[in-house]
Amino acid sequence: MNKSTRFTRRATLGLAAAATALTIGMVPAYSQAVTLDFWDMAWAGADYVTTAEAQVAKFNAENPDIQVTYRNIPWSNWYETFVTALASGSAPDVSTGGGFQAVALYGQGEILPVDDVIAEIGDDFVPGSLDAMKYDGVSVAVPWATSTRVLFYRKDILEKAGVAVPTTFEEFRAAAKAVTGNGVYGLVSSGDAGGMHWIPYVTLANGGGLFNEDGTAGLTSEASMTGLGILAGIVADGSLNPASVGYVNNDAIGSFGRGEAAFLLSGALMPSQVPPEAAALIGVVPPLKGAHGEAETLHFVNNIMLYKQTEHPAEAKKFLKWWSDNALPLWSEGKVGNLPTRASVAADERFASNEFAQAALNEYEPIAKTLSEAKGGTFPALNAVDGDGFLVSLVQAIWQGQPLDAVVPTANDHLTELLAE
Repeated sequence: MNKSTRFTRRATLGLAAAATALTIGMVPAYSQAVTLDFWDMAWAGADYVTTAEAQVAKFNAENPDIQVTYRNIPWSNWYETFVTALASGSAPDVSTGGGFQAVALYGQGEILPVDDVIAEIGDDFVPGSLDAMKYDGVSVAVPWATSTRVLFYRKDILEKAGVAVPTTFEEFRAAAKAVTGNGVYGLVSSGDAGGMHWIPYVTLANGGGLFNEDGTAGLTSEASMTGLGILAGIVADGSLNPASVGYVNNDAIGSFGRGEAAFLLSGALMPSQVPPEAAALIGVVPPLKGAHGEAETLHFVNNIMLYKQTEHPAEAKKFLKWWSDNALPLWSEGKVGNLPTRASVAADERFASNEFAQAALNEYEPIAKTLSEAKGGTFPALNAVDGDGFLVSLVQAIWQGQPLDAVVPTANDHLTELLAE
């Protein structure tokens, strides 16, 4: 089977829709330097892009024989961006990506194993992160960040309304309704991948999830519908900022930072992405207990991968290791909202003294589950589940107030189709 056959599924938007490529570092005309393309997802706002560009420039200066071209890829249509590139033979040499991108593309014969890179790095990964990269007996990527969904609240809004910090989803809905009014909403979210995370988060947290225990699609299970009913109820109460459906993740963070909403589901270090005076007013909601009486949350282990299309695998591996070894500025200056998977980075004082990082590590991470919780393990279809876009469409429909019985079965049917491919 050739590449074009493998990647015809949903190949749509051309690469022009992605971010404009930026070439970092100048190479003398006489140089025989190897050129690598590095595609990096939009892990935070403008500060991140600036920092990532500076990191690539630093690598280029230190390695004149290898020059890296940096491209920042937006999360909108990210799945189609990579599928189209692979089908056309124009894949990057190295990229970061979603939690299941590497395992999916490895299953299609497009990813190089990186066990040798991990061995060279050594024992410097937080527990569990390397296991998430294992498939078919090999390491398909190097983990670089854990994206844990944390529920935040504005202390000033709850205090002004005399509302206690919720402990259950029922209390959460009631609190969101109680604070709504005079230009303030109970909840702000987005209509992109950031908002989509509400779907697995709220279904997992209420005893359901995307899958049933037998591995079949589980969005329409009683437990999952109970969780989704919380979201539908918040919308019906008028507690959701109606602009959420058209917001991207950074819009939602900005709105929350301005005090326009009381609650936001986001990455563990999200408060670093708002002004300090706003961050001082933010608190972490203790993990909410669901209808089954337990608390759970969602996380992803994001990664860096190498592509078989590269003509320079040795140089690509050298850059990948360098990027992992020099990751700290991505947090200290780039304001990444996820937690690092390199133990040496996680041990930095910036995290040890960060109340939000500690709350995520101590309260949320011990109960964090992946998309595949009920089915278990990692498998190629998860990338399509994560990136296909049907969950984005579902959360947009919910934010618009469409009836659950009209939209959830359709999404569940589509999930069944993805699992069958």
